[in-house]
Amino acid sequence: MERSFHMLLYRAFNGQRGYLRPRLRALGLGPGQPKLVEYLTAHGPCPQRELAEYFEIDPAAVSRMLDTLEKGGFVLRRTDQGNRRRDLVELTPAGQAAGAAWRAYCAEMERMMLRGFSAEERAQLADYLTRIAGNFRTGQAEGGERP
Repeated sequence: MERSFHMLLYRAFNGQRGYLRPRLRALGLGPGQPKLVEYLTAHGPCPQRELAEYFEIDPAAVSRMLDTLEKGGFVLRRTDQGNRRRDLVELTPAGQAAGAAWRAYCAEMERMMLRGFSAEERAQLADYLTRIAGNFRTGQAEGGERP
């Protein structure tokens, strides 16, 4: 069994992706889109830039994902009444339904993925993953290169 962390993380990610990808297609969502739907579910309407900053991705990539979500009827853009120079993105009823179904799929996957883990082990894993993500952010802030 491979013991290097990068391969262990890759194998776990690949397992997660393989589990969720067919469900993603069944909902009519594309890669990267569920996270936007989840954010909008939790935070309500927001500017596109907020999504890009939160997920640390290029605003143009967010724009392309939102264009596809809008064409699919999952989101709509409306003018922000507080600042007419920007649009707010919000979920449609179809987007809300897709978000609820996606959360159910993810909960099912997490139950399977964490089978046999104690509550303490789950908390530790969450802490480790949070720290790993933080280390990447700190490394980039200190001048670490990003491909």
